[in-house]
Amino acid sequence: MNEPTVKSPFNGPLETGVRSLAILTAAFPMAMDLQRLVEMDYLVVHSEDARGPSSLHAPLPLRAGELLVRRGLIESGLKLMVRRGLLSRIASYEGFSYIATDAAQPLISSLTSTYSLKLLDRAKWAYETYGNTPTEEVRKVTHRIFRWASEFQAYKQKGSES
Repeated sequence: MNEPTVKSPFNGPLETGVRSLAILTAAFPMAMDLQRLVEMDYLVVHSEDARGPSSLHAPLPLRAGELLVRRGLIESGLKLMVRRGLLSRIASYEGFSYIATDAAQPLISSLTSTYSLKLLDRAKWAYETYGNTPTEEVRKVTHRIFRWASEFQAYKQKGSES
């Protein structure tokens, strides 16, 4: 007999979609493309890595690989939020970008759990800190963090072998 597959709610379309919604609501009326949202999402989740408030999620030692999977997860979350009318997808010559709709703020305002309030705080911090920074510069920040985390992990593993 096959057991039903239970999908984890963590880092699924709903969670990543709500994080993107929080970021875009904090940034309203600014629109962001997928790459910018990937970078901002990392900063929201691991804000302490960028000298911000305590991180939303625990500092996993191998988080440097998150960029590889984060893009697809965020894209799924964005599609869910667009289908629900909370985000709009905007086409331009540069590609697609996303913006919060009028329905986004009431939903975001209704979130009251401790985790949700921390999420909203981190989204506001990320936008206030990096909102006017070009995506290339934000990417340099996150990649510097990834490089540091990878080097630290390699050093820690090397040091623990002795």
